[in-house]
Formats: sequence, C-alpha cells, structure tokens
Amino acid sequence: MSIGEMLAATVPMARTLNLEFLEAGPEKAVVALPDQSEFHNHVGGPHAGAMFTLGESASGAIVLAAFGDQLSRAVPLAVGAEIAYRKLAMGAVTATATLGRPAVEVVAQLDAGERPEFPVAIEIRRADGAVTGEMTVTWTLRPNS
Repeated sequence: MSIGEMLAATVPMARTLNLEFLEAGPEKAVVALPDQSEFHNHVGGPHAGAMFTLGESASGAIVLAAFGDQLSRAVPLAVGAEIAYRKLAMGAVTATATLGRPAVEVVAQLDAGERPEFPVAIEIRRADGAVTGEMTVTWTLRPNS
C-alpha cells in the first residue's frame, strides 16, 4: 500500500476531501485538492479549512515517507501549525511539503532518547503556479514507552 493509499484509508478527512496523493517521498510530498463546489468558500474558491487540511495532509505524507521505518518505536504527531493565505485560491490547488531538518538529525535525537521536533514547510499553489498559501506544521516523533 502506498503512503497516499494508507493516508486515504486511515484519515477520514483525506477521503472526505477527495485528496489526491501525487508524490510521497522523504524529500518531497505533493497532494492535490480537486475543485469541488461542496468545499468552496463565499467567493467560490477552496475553503480555508480545506486548504489547511490539504497542507497538513501533505506534511503527514512526507513525515511517513521520511520516518516510516521508525514507526515500531515512535508515533509521529503534529504538535503545531501556522498557515498564511497569500492570494485568492480558485480551482484545484496543490500542496508541496518539504522537511525543515535533515531526517538523520531527527533520528539521531530519537536514538539519543529524546523526543525530536521538526518543521515541515508547505506551499499551496493554484494551477497557474501562484502561491496561495504557506504553512508550517511542527511534528514530533513520540517514543513508544
């Protein structure tokens, strides 16, 4: 099962929004939100909550890709998020997530018995390439007790 299929199967909100997991690797994750009128805001574009979920889902995809081999000893959890809406989003939008710290540093902290935190940066773009939103989700790997 791919990371996208796993997230779609285990995260009901990803299914509800019909998110499309286009790429999910340890270097980059790309997730698309199709244009769907039932998730529009008052000006006819994707609702801010749908865009937030899109970005958070892209961050989750890269976290699973980068740290999936650590799941037997730690649980990934989002511990904070910030989003800025930069331009009006209309139509389908795509979120691209990148890790804000090298995965080896995060795993080294886990190896040292610490609970590492790390940022994931996300850009949300509309079809013409304009950045409509920027987001940072801070994640942790909580060691299993």
